[in-house]
Amino acid sequence: MASSSEIYLQLVELSGHMIAEGTWSATLRANCLYQCAHLAKPGHQCRLLQGSWEITPITPLAALDLSLGTCIQVIWLSSSASYIHSQRQAFAAIKADGSVVTWGGGGGGASCGGDSSAVAPLLRAGVVKVCGSSKAFAAIKVDGSVVTWGNAGFGGDSSAVAQLLTEGVVQVCGSSKAFAAIKADGNVVTWGNGGCGGDSSMVAQLLTEGVVQVCGSRKAFAAIKADGSVVTWGNAGCGGDSSAVAPLLTEGVVQVCASLKAFAAIKADGSVVTWGSADYAGDSSAVAPLLREGVVKVCGSSHAFVAIKADGSVVTWGDAGCGGDSSAVAPFLTEGVVQVCESHFSFAAIKADGSVVTWGDAGCGGDSSAVAPFLTEGFVQVCGSSKAFAAITVDGSVVTWGDAGFGGDSSAVAQLLTEGVVQVCGSSQAFAAIKADRSVVTWGSATCGGDSSAVAPLLRDGVVQVCSSLFAFAAIKVDGSVVTWGSAQTGGDSSAVAPFLMEGVVQVC
Repeated sequence: MASSSEIYLQLVELSGHMIAEGTWSATLRANCLYQCAHLAKPGHQCRLLQGSWEITPITPLAALDLSLGTCIQVIWLSSSASYIHSQRQAFAAIKADGSVVTWGGGGGGASCGGDSSAVAPLLRAGVVKVCGSSKAFAAIKVDGSVVTWGNAGFGGDSSAVAQLLTEGVVQVCGSSKAFAAIKADGNVVTWGNGGCGGDSSMVAQLLTEGVVQVCGSRKAFAAIKADGSVVTWGNAGCGGDSSAVAPLLTEGVVQVCASLKAFAAIKADGSVVTWGSADYAGDSSAVAPLLREGVVKVCGSSHAFVAIKADGSVVTWGDAGCGGDSSAVAPFLTEGVVQVCESHFSFAAIKADGSVVTWGDAGCGGDSSAVAPFLTEGFVQVCGSSKAFAAITVDGSVVTWGDAGFGGDSSAVAQLLTEGVVQVCGSSQAFAAIKADRSVVTWGSATCGGDSSAVAPLLRDGVVQVCSSLFAFAAIKVDGSVVTWGSAQTGGDSSAVAPFLMEGVVQVC
């Protein structure tokens, strides 16, 4: 029985699945709950809600209203599509029995990962995670083996390293055309297009042990080792060659983030090291004095980076027109920033007071002046398509801006977005919002997922998760069924595998 100085809580997903429970000291802040949630899905961001009340990382646990119960709802945030993810033209669904169902890719399904028939016997059971490049997939099984399919030149064919993928794999990361797998002993195995990171032979001796994380740009990889050093390979112009900053990458690195053709590494002392194409933010010399300490997070768009510092200030660099120059809004970025979201060419920052600040390409969400009066307070999440943003307020209303054809104009569904929205997911040109009643609202390019009228009856209730491909969406319902819409060529039509998507699906990627 918890004492009066302790609080018993359960962390529960929208689906009703409990990801954690425990007793915490009432003297702690809610960051301990966030840390616990992140253990369930490393690398994913989330919101925590008690009823309709937003719990922030600095919320004292003692401030929680236990009359509302002990259940804390975990809302996994759909990240703005990275370049690699945003180019995918197929979906892969993992079912509760560990089997995998794939679809999409149109007439080229097999070459885009939508047709997995060649490896079907290996995908009937035991799959625990699926990772994708732009036109292929790699599945990790419970025994640590890996199964691949899709376009051979994009990592769909791993036969050259098959003997190394029979056991022990714990993580797989994709570039646009290759994969890198980390094994339990810290060894790394790579395959796919050699020039895009599929060939790591030049640094093979450095990848035999100790690797704990791998990050991919468009055509290169960067691996962090247990000693804090970094190893890079792949296209030199995309960050595969870090020799110019090698002395700074021998120790202390704790996180690496990628733009299209560059990397940024955060070190334990809060400094940042960058390399790769200067045109894609690989050169941070113009802001170097501001990156020597205090950085806690880095976020990348296609051509620029944003660093959030411990004092809540923001530092930007890279292509000025794509978010690398934030001078126009600099007075608003000196303190209080808690979250940054990217479209392909701009950024949106949420501040501690709930206001939103934007910069970058004006036509791609960098200019929010048309909705500025609505962005002054109360925002808790921002999501991006490739050229627009959608922001959720604490009361569940949504404000959108950016290119109208990419989801920046939600006026057609405005009445449905005035309250109750808990999550927004973006495809390249559209958005899908899940409401508290588990219904879904969509807008943006009609052919790219913005029009869900063909499946509207199936989206009125029960939806717990939405995932996107290039121009389509897939929604998982509480009964484990899947509903798809958008471009048939990129997974919006799942009729060919419909009997396999009627129940039991737990994840779609």
